[in-house]
Amino acid sequence: MATTKTETTQSRLPRDLRGSTSFLLKRLGFAAKERATRAFEETGLTPYHYAVLLSLAEHSHDTQGAIADALGYDQGQLVGLLDELEERGFVERRRDPVDRRRQLVSVTPAGRRELSRLRALSRKLEDELVAPLNQRQRKQLHELLLTIAEEHLPQFGGRKLGT
Repeated sequence: MATTKTETTQSRLPRDLRGSTSFLLKRLGFAAKERATRAFEETGLTPYHYAVLLSLAEHSHDTQGAIADALGYDQGQLVGLLDELEERGFVERRRDPVDRRRQLVSVTPAGRRELSRLRALSRKLEDELVAPLNQRQRKQLHELLLTIAEEHLPQFGGRKLGT
């Protein structure tokens, strides 16, 4: 009797790992990130650029520091992402008239058009990831993950894991 690829893979994976929610979340996270990175590369952007554009679209004019804090990005990393977005005409930066040390960032009309395309790509990727689930299960999974994020991730109002 021939074994399927799934049976072979499952038999190699230790039971404790198959039974570990943390392990499954980590592996699925890696797989989702890898797929998203490959798909976004075709646009010339990354999922990180997408998150910055989303943040700006929702919060209109924001400071670089506020964006970095909201997304959990390092300030240096964010500056590089903003440089790349600005070069493509998707964002603009200007000095804050109230505090000249700060940069206010806003999304441009071209950035909003690009964001629309990236949203469609992101929805497609998410639909592919959760394809085995029906709508009720997808909603339930999202609610459960959001509950965990709200407890452990500062961007969701929780404390950092491990603190």
